[in-house]
Amino acid sequence: MTTSTFKALDPLARGARRFENKVVVVAGAGQGIGLSTVRRLATEGATVVIGDWAEDIAQKAKAEVESIGEKAAVHQGDYRSWEGCESLMEFSHKTYGRIDSLIVIVGGTVWSSPYQFNTPEQIIETVNKNLWPTMWCTRAALPYMIEQHKQSEDGVGGNMVTLATHALVGLNRVPYAASKGGLIGLTTSLSKEVGMYGIRINCVAPSANTGKEQTYRRDYKLEHVERSEVPAEARLQNPTDAEGNRAERPLSGGLKRDATVQEVVAAITFMASDDAGYISGQVLSVGGGETFPF
Repeated sequence: MTTSTFKALDPLARGARRFENKVVVVAGAGQGIGLSTVRRLATEGATVVIGDWAEDIAQKAKAEVESIGEKAAVHQGDYRSWEGCESLMEFSHKTYGRIDSLIVIVGGTVWSSPYQFNTPEQIIETVNKNLWPTMWCTRAALPYMIEQHKQSEDGVGGNMVTLATHALVGLNRVPYAASKGGLIGLTTSLSKEVGMYGIRINCVAPSANTGKEQTYRRDYKLEHVERSEVPAEARLQNPTDAEGNRAERPLSGGLKRDATVQEVVAAITFMASDDAGYISGQVLSVGGGETFPF
């Protein structure tokens, strides 16, 4: 493999090979931040398990990985359920014999409106999409990583990376923010329990980012949920994004630009790498200077 080959997937890697001989499971890997994470991992030599509920885009990601001579496998499943996440870990371990890192990207905003206009179904589906996949995936991975700790000469069991958001301090996405806030609680609390097994878990919290490749809409498989009616006077007057929720946010200024998706991925892969070997239970903000979380 040549330097130009590495640049074809993620130029920010700059030749690093931190994931050689590592098996990394990425849930929600077919598009957006997940797809960009797969590209960076493969560029750095990882064997990647590409988990997504849309098999066509997962297979495209696999083909990209294989095009640069690295290994990947696809698991199709619904990670809102325990059964889907348990199956993902079973498949990963059966296919490659270990799970060095778990990165859970599943989630995203679907509806944007003041909380009093969210329907009960919207609230339930938002929590199902943004809280449960990470809860279930981390739980399903633990037995494998604990066993790896027992068998390991250096006591390392593995590591996990969760994904939160700066929407915790935003407007019009209360169910989404609450779900992602729950993942911060999961990360900090679980880190105290699993450190004895040589398992690290950290959270990355991105703000707005650009360059994501999206094949399916955010409401994929949720098209049946009716949109709520929000009166004009309850809407933001000058939203700065298509979802209408990024105006009037209490920002601190900072770099005055959105992140690239590759910059978000750089933080995710740092936390999954041995470079972060003594970091656990932390939330890393990728917000360009925005005040986070409060």
